[in-house]
Amino acid sequence: MADLVFRDADVVDGSGEPAYRADVAIDDGRIVSIVKEAAAAGCQRPTATRELDAEGLVLSPGFVDMHAHSDLALLADPDHSAKAAQGVTLEVLGQDGLSYAPVDDRTLAEVRRAVTGWHGPGDDVDFDWRSVGEYLDRLDRGVAVNAAYLVPQGTVRALVVGWEGREATPAELDRMRHLVAEGLAQGAVGMSSGLTYAPGMYARDAELTELCRVVAEHGGYYCPHHRSYGAGALGAYAEMIALAREADCPLHLAHATLNFGVNEGRAPELLALLDEALAAGVDLSLDSYPYTPGSTTLAALLPGWASEGGPEAVLRRLADGETAERVRYDLEVTGADGCHGVPVAWDTVEVSGVTDPALAEYVGRTVAESARARGETPWATARRLLLADRLGPTILHHVGHEENVRAVMRHRAHTGGSDGILRGAKPHPRAYGTFPRYLGRYVRELGVLSLEECVAHLTSRPAARLRLPDRGLVREGYRADLVLFDPATVAAGATFEQPRALPVGIPHVLVDGRFVIEDGGRTDVLAGRSVRRTPR
Repeated sequence: MADLVFRDADVVDGSGEPAYRADVAIDDGRIVSIVKEAAAAGCQRPTATRELDAEGLVLSPGFVDMHAHSDLALLADPDHSAKAAQGVTLEVLGQDGLSYAPVDDRTLAEVRRAVTGWHGPGDDVDFDWRSVGEYLDRLDRGVAVNAAYLVPQGTVRALVVGWEGREATPAELDRMRHLVAEGLAQGAVGMSSGLTYAPGMYARDAELTELCRVVAEHGGYYCPHHRSYGAGALGAYAEMIALAREADCPLHLAHATLNFGVNEGRAPELLALLDEALAAGVDLSLDSYPYTPGSTTLAALLPGWASEGGPEAVLRRLADGETAERVRYDLEVTGADGCHGVPVAWDTVEVSGVTDPALAEYVGRTVAESARARGETPWATARRLLLADRLGPTILHHVGHEENVRAVMRHRAHTGGSDGILRGAKPHPRAYGTFPRYLGRYVRELGVLSLEECVAHLTSRPAARLRLPDRGLVREGYRADLVLFDPATVAAGATFEQPRALPVGIPHVLVDGRFVIEDGGRTDVLAGRSVRRTPR
């Protein structure tokens, strides 16, 4: 007798094949029996300690968030309904080249300051690790959902080279190779970069290629936030593809989209580039979120030269009037690399969160709106906010295009990723709504994808990229990371006005065969653990 059986579920198994009716039995964290059309066939049905009537509901594999920023939230917030309630059973952390391992004491303090806007200051987390393996061990104490980790190239560079905008010496490159190899040996699934963020942005292609060779040798993949999503976007995509081919390294393009006015309607050019690479044998995949605005920190828009030396050096430059004027000119006239080579339009930059509650009046307003209210220039407002909040503000960047979003999500190498920043008074709703929005808006309402196609994008494709042999499909012997949802009602509750509203139509979510969401509510189960790279 099994632990649990779902009766008469409409199984969308993650393969992309048509749904089928079945009883699905679970025991000891795994799927042990699938009996198709059990009631109609008159065959013996699986028995279990608990039976759950799934009539009218879809049973699918748990969703994989291929681009998550829950590195601290998983540790600080045991509830973690932001992801669990969406049906996410696995998140990939360590994104955009900056996270919390491997570090020493100096680097940890610098990284914490640099990514406060992404993760918060972390004052409620005990940073009792320094290596990648120790961070994964920390997750293994029990978290809400499973998590995999990418070695962050920017953090590695900060640890070895510092925050200087220069080439690494041969000895430094050797040490970086060693650290990447060590992180992969300890269980990381690949390496990430943030090539518009300091200090990762200072690495030239030759340095990145050498690190990617190490990643490939260990069976991982490279996940770059590449050098431009704006004026140089197509060239930046081509750069990463060429780099991956040179290193013979699998490539996963982070939050793959085309933003800003210069790229409106240009998704077909990107997709043609991807198809050409796939035809040439490049092992390539990508993720995207089903929204048009982006989200990052206000400080991320600054030019790379202004970020050299780390957060304290940035603050000193902003405090100096002459240097701050140079920053303004790069932002507003020439187009800073941090703003993807496009002159900033302050009416598209909406402040979504601040660290200091005294600055709450800025939240929910664009920089241009706050500047008009104060009777000053937008740069004066932005500069004041960066200094007062010590680089802490997060933003929504309203620069995307719906037709590009839809075109990218149709691609055969596409997977889902929220890129969700969970902190701030008004975060991007993608943090709470990405996966039900795919199912509700883009499947049911718009028909951009069929239900079976969409579930494959969110389950088996990511599992294949992560080389997970027993996740991503509803199959006997596979882990029971599962979602039960109503295809007629599933939808994102989160909106730009109420970004933390939970989804509807997802009554049950299981991690390792245990309910983390039951009857629509969060249980106290912490069944999540680290998911480590499978050795070759």
